[in-house]
Amino acid sequence: MERQKLITTLKIIAIPTIYALLLRLLFGVTTWNGIFNMMSKTFLFLLPSIVGALTVYFSNKEKVKSLSYRVFTPWIPIFAFFLITLFFAIEGWPCLLMILPIFLTAASVGGLIGGYFKLKKRDNNIYVSILTLLPLLISPIENYIGANSTPYKAYTYIDINAPADKIWSNVTRVREIKKEQDKGWLTNLLNFPRPIKAELNFEGVGAYRQAIFTNGLVFHETITEYIDQKKMSFTIKALPHEIPLTTMDEHLVVGGKYFDVLKGTYELEKLNDKTYRLHLYSNFKLTTTFNFYASWWANNIMKDIQNNILQIEKQRAESE
Repeated sequence: MERQKLITTLKIIAIPTIYALLLRLLFGVTTWNGIFNMMSKTFLFLLPSIVGALTVYFSNKEKVKSLSYRVFTPWIPIFAFFLITLFFAIEGWPCLLMILPIFLTAASVGGLIGGYFKLKKRDNNIYVSILTLLPLLISPIENYIGANSTPYKAYTYIDINAPADKIWSNVTRVREIKKEQDKGWLTNLLNFPRPIKAELNFEGVGAYRQAIFTNGLVFHETITEYIDQKKMSFTIKALPHEIPLTTMDEHLVVGGKYFDVLKGTYELEKLNDKTYRLHLYSNFKLTTTFNFYASWWANNIMKDIQNNILQIEKQRAESE
């Protein structure tokens, strides 16, 4: 009896986990990106749903009657899948962290669907077979339709008690930022490159500015509008071939296929005789089939970077 329970337990965890791993390997083959793509709704939403359905389908019918079992048990193979891909360096943990909410939610939905078939339907093997094949049928259609390229804007500001010239000198050129000065909590959590310094060859339209980050990430910036101590706008270009492969997850590379930063703007607004408000805007674009979700992460990452830089500029301007 105990052996049978062990076999059943292994089955409800191992089969969905192996299924997820096989699809991850299949969708990760770069030469098949025109057919199967990890950065797709099929992989991010349908795959965990099927994992959840399989988990419940292979479970004991008495246990499936419990709503909490159908909702939470599918999380076990999801975590097993994450641990295996992380251990064998198939996937980076920042990417796994970002997709975790989707995978857990979708797995629970799949668990509810699997419970329905388990408790209500006959000829379940047919339904399960169709379900497991769905990603192979839907993914080519999704890739044929293609991804949308959508522009976004991240806006942040900070109030600084310092003269305009002190603030502006710290905006145009940013001296080296030590690690202990870096307060970007989200970018640090996701192990993103942190800012080091910014260099400018001259102050005016056409000037070249470099924003240098750790691990080889460099934003090449060209000044397009310049009003001394009031406004500085610039285009931003990150060159993916300059960035070492170990710097960022391939799906999160700035200037890559899915995410790119386009331009930025600093504006200095006088509030009173002692206080100025420093505004910072950045424009970026996403090219995925799930921009509605990816934009939340991208916007918060950009705001975290901007808030971090603004805090440093404020501290330096006020202390000089």
